[in-house]
Amino acid sequence: MNTKKIAVIGQGYVGLPLAIEFGKKYRTLGFDINASRIAELERGEDHTKEADLVGMKEATDLYKNNTGIGLSFACYPEKLKDFNVFIVSVPTPIDEFNNPDLTPLLKASAMLGGVLKKGDIVIYESTVYPGCTEEDCVPVLEKFSGLKFNEDFFCGYSPERINPGDKVNTLTTIKKITSGSTPEIADVVDALYNSILKNGTHRAPNMKVAEAAKVIENTQRDINISFMNELALIFDRVGIDTNDVIEAAGSKWNFLKYRPGLVGGHCISVDPYYLAHKANALGYHPQVILSGRRVNNSIANFIAQKTMKLMIQADHKIKNANILLLGITFKEDCPDMRNSKVIDIYNELKDFGVNVDVYDPWANPEEVKEEFGIELLQKVNKGKHYQAVIAAVSHKEFFDFDFAHFKENGAVIFDVKNFVPRDIVDARL
Repeated sequence: MNTKKIAVIGQGYVGLPLAIEFGKKYRTLGFDINASRIAELERGEDHTKEADLVGMKEATDLYKNNTGIGLSFACYPEKLKDFNVFIVSVPTPIDEFNNPDLTPLLKASAMLGGVLKKGDIVIYESTVYPGCTEEDCVPVLEKFSGLKFNEDFFCGYSPERINPGDKVNTLTTIKKITSGSTPEIADVVDALYNSILKNGTHRAPNMKVAEAAKVIENTQRDINISFMNELALIFDRVGIDTNDVIEAAGSKWNFLKYRPGLVGGHCISVDPYYLAHKANALGYHPQVILSGRRVNNSIANFIAQKTMKLMIQADHKIKNANILLLGITFKEDCPDMRNSKVIDIYNELKDFGVNVDVYDPWANPEEVKEEFGIELLQKVNKGKHYQAVIAAVSHKEFFDFDFAHFKENGAVIFDVKNFVPRDIVDARL
């Protein structure tokens, strides 16, 4: 008989897919403090579009049919008392000063401390800096439980690798890193994840290594993109197309074809600050990591300012000009707006005194209104005269967008994502 009863804390992009897969084989609880989110999931819906709804129904039906396994949902902490493995998948954002904000993580740890029993295991999936689990989370667990770490309860760390909007590299098809606070618990954690994965795991020697591995995955990508963004800034001054340069250089077998672009979201634009925070705490001020962040954070302003220059060259009046911004989410074919850099383009454009319309078929209009104070267009009015169109996000719906119509009516076209037909665009990033 399977004695593992798993509670997944946080039912977002990371936690929900985990709860679904574990629910097919174990008694599983999907827990979130947001009551409306739990109500949505109990209706079999998911606004993030990350869940396998068929799999979710399969897992919840197993619970409803009293099979001893299966998935249910809850928002009340007392429901957690019946479980003995807790997987924490809450957000780890940054604050306004780019410092790690561990508030959700520490609150989740305090809550779990109130239900921990001897022999229980707490596994963290949230992205953190090396040492965070043992140095920040464990003391909170001990304080609120009254139990002793690695004697009464144990921990593991298995970083999430969810890529929002990606339907190929999903939870079950990627290789996952696992680790535990003791060699025996590392075995348990590794076996637990292997029971739901198709491509197995990589067992790290300890939790700090697993934490560090996760944070450098996205930091490496951030730095590589920052190099391409810096090249884009240089080649714009030279007067050549960065994408042409990349294609030419890419003819060499060992050239890595990263592309310039906006770097937002909950991972790539955030994780480098966690590593930098740890480095600073240890007396080392990182140079490359933070310089990459500065370059990537400058690209939205460059796009807005370049658009203004193109409009001036086209003899458009700037004040009260109309600009259409296509896309507000942080990436294509995904409703996630976390740390979207498109809003930086919007704000910079508004500072020039222009009118900006935003259209995004993937974004939730109510969330956009609440988060940014922007009223999304329900549809694009082809009869409206726009002086510029900025293709900021490459949603699949935009591949059939009639850019030529607006071009013929005098609009300058800026293609941020390199998907608009070349003969139409005035500038590409």
